[in-house]
Amino acid sequence: MTKRIFITTIAALCTSMLFAQESQKEMKETKYRRSSLHTILIESSDFPKKDQVINAYYGAPFPNKYDNHNIGEKSFNPAKYSNDTIESKTPEVIEKYFKDQQIAKKLVAKWYNRQADGCFDFSLIHDRGAFNASFLDAKTAAASSDGQYLLKSAGTELINNTFVVVSKMKFVENEPIARAIRDGIILSLNNANEMVRTMGVKAAEKAYEKGKEGYSVWTTSYLYKLKWNPEVEGIFYGEMYGDKSDMTASKKAKFDNNTDLFQMEFVGSQKSTTLVTFSLKEKRTEDQIINLSVTRNIDKVFAKLQKNYDVFKPKVPLFTGDPITAKIGLKEGLEGGDKFEVLEAVMDEKTGKIEYKKIGTIKVDGNKIWDNNFNLGDEVPAEGAIDRTTFKGGSKYYPGLLIRQIK
Repeated sequence: MTKRIFITTIAALCTSMLFAQESQKEMKETKYRRSSLHTILIESSDFPKKDQVINAYYGAPFPNKYDNHNIGEKSFNPAKYSNDTIESKTPEVIEKYFKDQQIAKKLVAKWYNRQADGCFDFSLIHDRGAFNASFLDAKTAAASSDGQYLLKSAGTELINNTFVVVSKMKFVENEPIARAIRDGIILSLNNANEMVRTMGVKAAEKAYEKGKEGYSVWTTSYLYKLKWNPEVEGIFYGEMYGDKSDMTASKKAKFDNNTDLFQMEFVGSQKSTTLVTFSLKEKRTEDQIINLSVTRNIDKVFAKLQKNYDVFKPKVPLFTGDPITAKIGLKEGLEGGDKFEVLEAVMDEKTGKIEYKKIGTIKVDGNKIWDNNFNLGDEVPAEGAIDRTTFKGGSKYYPGLLIRQIK
C-alpha cells in the first residue's frame, strides 16, 4: 500500500516556514501550490479617458493569490476576429482569438520552459511545486524514474489549474445617464398632484446634481481554464516532450504543428461597476483617481469570479492560528459570516501528489475584516488599522494551514 503522510505544516512541502523571533504563532512566509493566471485586455473602441484607463489596467497589481503565468499576449483587437460588436458575441470572439493565437499551447510551452530548439524541462514546475528541497533531491537523485514521475505528477496538478481572465472595459460619462434618469422620473410625475410633483422634481434634480459628476468604470471579465487531462497529458509526453538528451525533430514538429490538442474551456463571466468622481476632498490628480478606481474595479470583478466559481477559488494560508487570521479582506469581497473550509495537505510520499483534506470550517468575524483595498502608494494607514482578517471557529488551527471560501 502506498505510504501516505500528513503534512503538519505546508512548510514540510517546501522551504522552511519562517517565524518571528518574538513569536512562534505568526507565519512570516510559506509556499504552497497556487493556481496560475494570465490576464488579457480586449481593446475597446474609443471612450472617455481611454489612454488613462488602459495605463491604469496595465499598472494594476497582479492578483497576489495566483502565480503570474504571463505569456506576453496582453491585449488584442476584437475587430480582427469578428465584425460583430454585440456583447453576447464576445465569448465567440475570445475563443477565435485563442485558437488563432494558440494561447493554450503557449500556456503549456511556458509550463515546460520550452526553448527555441524545442526542448522542454521541469524547472518552472519544480519552482511552483512547493517541494521540500531534501525530499525532491532524494527523489530526483541520479535521474531516478521516481523523480521524473514526481515532477510529472506535480505538473498534472499545477497545469490543471491554469486560468486566463479576459477583460473588457468601458469608461462611461455619468452625466448623460444621470440626466436620462432625472428626465424619466420627471416624466413619470406628469399625472401626479402638484405637491407630489414638486417634491419629486426636487428629489430628481438633487439626485442628478449628485450623480452627474465623473465617470463609471464598467468591466466584464471572462474566465477560462486550460484543459489538461490524462489523454492530453499522455499525448504530450508520448509524442512531443523531450529534454536536451532526447529531443528529436519529429517531437518538435508535432508540438509546433498541432493546433487542436491544447484547448481552453469557458468557465463563466462577471461584471463590475465602479464610480469615478473628481470632487473628492483628497488632493489627487485626475490620473490618480482613475488609477485608483480602475484597480479597485478589477479587484471587485476578480472577487466575484472567485466567489461564484469554485474551480477559481484560491487557497490562502492562515497567518496565525490563535486568533485565527489570514491576509485577505475587503479586496477579496469578504463579508461578516462568510464561510471558509480549513484544509490540511496530504501527500503521497512516492509520487508527490498532494490532496487537501478538510479538517474544519471557520467564519469571517464581521467586526475584524481587513480593509486591503488598493490605495495610492503615498497613503498612510490609519493608526490602529488592522492588517489581517480574523475568523471564528476553533483553536486547533495553526499558521500555514490553507483556507478556501465555500458557499
